[in-house]
Amino acid sequence: MRLHRLTVTAFGPFADTQEVDFDALGAAGIFLLHGATGAGKTSVLDAVCYALYDAVPGARQLKGGATKDATLRSDHARAGTYTEVLLELTVAGRRLEITRRPAQTRPKKRGTGVTTEKAQSWLREYDSESAGWSALSRSHQEIGEEIGQLLGMSREQFCQVVLLPQGDFARFLRADAEARGKLLGRLFDTRRFAAVEDRLAELRRAAEQQVRAGDERLIGVAQRLAQAAGAGLEQPLPARQPGDPGLAPAVLEWAAVARSTAHERHDIAESALAGAESRQAAARRLLDAERELARLQERFADGRRRAEALEARRPQYEEARATLERARKADQVAPALALREDAERAHRTAAADRDRARARLPAELTDSGADHLSALERKMIEELGRVDAARGAERRSAEITRERAGLDRQARADEELLADAAGWLAGWDATRRQHQERVETAQEAATRAEQLAGQLEPARGQLDAARARDTLEARAAESQRLLNSARERANDAKETWLDLRERRLRGIAAELAARLVAGEPCAVCGSADHPEPARAGAGQVEQASEDAALAASRRAEAAVTRAEHDHASVREEYAAARSAAGGSTVAELVALTERLGREHTEAHRLAAGTHAAREALARAEREHEDRLTARRSAENRVAARTSRREALDHEQTGLEAELVRARGGADSVAAHAERLANRARLLAEAADTVRDFDTTARRLKESDDRLADAAFRAGFDTPRTASAALLSGAEQRGLTHRMDDWQAEAATVADRLAESDARDAAERPPARVDMALMSYEAAESALRAASAALAGARERGAELARLSRRAEEEVRGLGPLRTEYERVARLAGLTAGTSNDNDRKMRLESYVLAARLEQVAAAATARLLRMSSGRYTLVHSDARSGGKRSGLGLHVIDAWTGSARDTATLSGGETFFVSLALALGLADVVTDEAGGARLDTLFIDEGFGSLDDQTLDEVLDVLDSLRERDRTVGIVSHVADLRRRIPTQLEVTKSRRGSTVSLRTEGGGDG
Repeated sequence: MRLHRLTVTAFGPFADTQEVDFDALGAAGIFLLHGATGAGKTSVLDAVCYALYDAVPGARQLKGGATKDATLRSDHARAGTYTEVLLELTVAGRRLEITRRPAQTRPKKRGTGVTTEKAQSWLREYDSESAGWSALSRSHQEIGEEIGQLLGMSREQFCQVVLLPQGDFARFLRADAEARGKLLGRLFDTRRFAAVEDRLAELRRAAEQQVRAGDERLIGVAQRLAQAAGAGLEQPLPARQPGDPGLAPAVLEWAAVARSTAHERHDIAESALAGAESRQAAARRLLDAERELARLQERFADGRRRAEALEARRPQYEEARATLERARKADQVAPALALREDAERAHRTAAADRDRARARLPAELTDSGADHLSALERKMIEELGRVDAARGAERRSAEITRERAGLDRQARADEELLADAAGWLAGWDATRRQHQERVETAQEAATRAEQLAGQLEPARGQLDAARARDTLEARAAESQRLLNSARERANDAKETWLDLRERRLRGIAAELAARLVAGEPCAVCGSADHPEPARAGAGQVEQASEDAALAASRRAEAAVTRAEHDHASVREEYAAARSAAGGSTVAELVALTERLGREHTEAHRLAAGTHAAREALARAEREHEDRLTARRSAENRVAARTSRREALDHEQTGLEAELVRARGGADSVAAHAERLANRARLLAEAADTVRDFDTTARRLKESDDRLADAAFRAGFDTPRTASAALLSGAEQRGLTHRMDDWQAEAATVADRLAESDARDAAERPPARVDMALMSYEAAESALRAASAALAGARERGAELARLSRRAEEEVRGLGPLRTEYERVARLAGLTAGTSNDNDRKMRLESYVLAARLEQVAAAATARLLRMSSGRYTLVHSDARSGGKRSGLGLHVIDAWTGSARDTATLSGGETFFVSLALALGLADVVTDEAGGARLDTLFIDEGFGSLDDQTLDEVLDVLDSLRERDRTVGIVSHVADLRRRIPTQLEVTKSRRGSTVSLRTEGGGDG
């Protein structure tokens, strides 16, 4: 990697644009970067690091929560100046240009306040064939990945290898092993070895967790085994913890003992159950025998009790038998009794009917016989026939009366019709003239509406044009203003472009010089030698800026063309609208259109009634004809009704004389006929009831005679005695059932008392069932207890066998886990430095870093021998110090004394050149570790003030030898003696307006 050019603007202490030409500084091979304290020497290195990695060195990162981009901006910079860093370099054979702008605030272009610009990055590559730069990327991530791949180093490695901070290496010499490990770990990226340690530790913890989980499961199974075995086991459960190696064998041994004990308990329970079953069977037989004896004794005693109760009911049985015999004799008299009761019931009904019928007759007829009453009935029927003949005359008289009433109603209606027709026809002439005038008015309104419609449409068009004219007038003014603004912007853009073009032409020589390539002819003079190429001055304008300004000027001119076209279109529309609107204002045209609209609406409304007016006239004429016709018809009906009324009066007079005779003193013929019909009906009913009464009396006498004869033949003294002995069928069946029950009970009792076994049992002592039952229940309880004990022994044995198998499965599963745990734990302890196999207690990462430190010490010794005139040699030591781990020790061997010294005992000057040698050696090793990328530019920061003249000369000789590899070494120091020894210098000068940089060469010239 070789740096060519660095340009910073508003960065750190630099307010304006400052440029550092590393090609000019590198021509001498070694140069001095000096300046007053706080001038900004380190800021130059910060700018290089920021351009490459988008961040400054780690020691100068912000603290206290401030943002990175906020502190990069110079406090001296003007508000409109962007903070920017541009670095041109060659790496891996490619010439690149990196430009970075951090996020920063700027004043708003419009209004007050500030706005934040996002961070930006650009990466370009120089193309030798086209002699120009080509853009590669503007992505922060892509640029970072590209630069990281090309350099092969992280930011921390770059800051240690290229920007050699001597203070850091002096602290490295005095630091302990842990601090050295952290620094070397960042430089050589040994995180993968630390990751191996962490991974092995994680695997050890995971394997340990699996083993402990398996042990906990096994202990759980053992506890369940103890619970299943019960409290009678003599050997207790093994007192082991998860992780104990002997846990599994102890659990398996204890399970075998528990199974053996459970088997013995099972055999004992089987023997106990057999004895309990035998005792329960004997007790059962004894209980059954006692229960049978008690049953037979109770059966015989029950037979005696039933025989005594039966003998006590014998009188009732005899009485029921006598009652049943009398009832069966009375059944022979039952038909005669039923016949006599029917006859008596019919006679009473006939007597009641006769009395009711006589009560409705006149007093003189209450004692009349049936024949007399029938004769009076026939006389009434004959009189009713004569009255029915007069009913037709009465109906005709009523019809005449109704017809005369209808003629009166018609007469009144015709009179009203004639009066209404006369009144309406009297005003017919006025009505006809009114309808004719309405028709004429509607026709005139239709003509007026057509005339107003022809005037209204042009007025509306003129009004629309006037409104468009006023609107377009305002648009024309606005388009004129926009056109003027566009012309002003176009003029400004063109002036900007011309100014940039003029400035670029003034610096075109530097632009052409930037395209020169060593050994290739110049595009202007044709020479292949370029001894003094022109350099870009402050404010140099690039072609891209000029092209952007030209594009902006052309866009502004295009905007003027569009504005002119829009303004011309608006002006044309305005002229057309003004011509169409005439000289009238919008208000005048609005009043005109509203007046014409109202008149047109009114005329149209009147014209719309033309058809209705004609229809009304036609209806009136039809009504006139209808009323004339109705009047003639009414006059004809009046004459006809007069003739009809006279005929009806004559007919009704003749009918009234006949009806007077037929009413017989009643209000009407119908009333007289109804009275005659009622009298005939009452006479007929009375005659029938008298005849029925006589008939039922004869039948009652005949039934009494037959009943007396039947009672005598059945053996009863009187019919009343036979009636008292009579029973219903249900009562007879009840007596029969009671007698049958008594006889059946008597037979059952006789059979039971005759049973020999019951009679024998009654002669024996009373049965003792309670004692036999107590013996049986005790034997049954003992049997259940023995059976439960055997079942418990079987379940315990089965559960112990199942849990034992489970324990064996857990033990088999734990075998591979424990083996894996032991293997991983051995490896983890070895890599972590805690294992007894690791004699030096060195971690894996420390072991790798120790190898790297040994390489660094060897590379540093090559330069340290020259700086110390062959006195000092830097060696690596892996010896342990006290109780600390070994691996990262550094010793200095003094050739004058032959002894090894710790680097912490070096003096100030010795510490400087030893740390310088260590830094240079570390740079070589890290470069090889990163892929061997060549580092052609190095910076060494401070420490030279602690050297004497001879040592300083020797150190400078070592640094000067780096030029043999075509390297450029920059020394950052403010030691005055170095200004005399190193002629090529980059001076940083500070002032109140910000710092500036200047280049001093061997000839004494400034750049």
